[in-house]
Order: sequence, then C-alpha cells, then structure tokens
Amino acid sequence: MKLRTKYLVAAATFILAVAHVASADSEKRLTPSESLAAAVAKPQPEYSAIAKQLKLEGQVSLNAFVTEDGTVDHVETVSGNPILVRSAEDALKRWKFNKQTDDGKPVKFVASVVFNFKQ
Repeated sequence: MKLRTKYLVAAATFILAVAHVASADSEKRLTPSESLAAAVAKPQPEYSAIAKQLKLEGQVSLNAFVTEDGTVDHVETVSGNPILVRSAEDALKRWKFNKQTDDGKPVKFVASVVFNFKQ
C-alpha cells in the first residue's frame, strides 16, 4: 500500500509539472513590432560612458515579462553586448504596455524588444 501511494504522489507531481510547463509555453508572446505597438511609455536606454568610450554599437534583444496591468515584472536578455545590455534592461523595466486580454480577461505576456545602439 505504501508503494502504491508513493507512485500516486509521483504521478500527481509529474502531471502538475507538465501542466505548469504547458501553461508557460502557452503564455502570450508579442513580436518586436507588436511590442512597440503595445507600448504606451518607451523610455530609451542611455549610452553609458564606458560604451561611448569603447565606441560600442550593436543590437540588444530582450524579453519583458509583463503583468496583467501592463507593467514590466522582469527582463530577460536574449542577446547583445553585456556592456550595452545593462542600460537596455534598465530602460525596458520602465516601459508600460497596453493590457493584453484572452477571452476578455487581462493576461500576463512576454514582449520581445530590440534596442539598436549607434553612435
């Protein structure tokens, strides 16, 4: 009987884990162009003194994890020079987005954003 209970607990844990992963995969995602259109406040990143001194240029790609009310909860770096990434992350954390809905209910979403740094 104890062994059966352990198997049931393990099976239930596995099912919950799969359900959690499936729900994360179904999270609404916006493309960079959709993200720009949905953004209502878009502070731009500052070019840091070290980036200017090193004459760094390039793209920084980020994902903003946005709450139901349109504020950025946290930011994840996809690619970019680490020196440029910090100011891009700081700027994106201050962005505000229009609410996204699913069946009329506000939902969390991921907004993909690309910053281009040029001197």
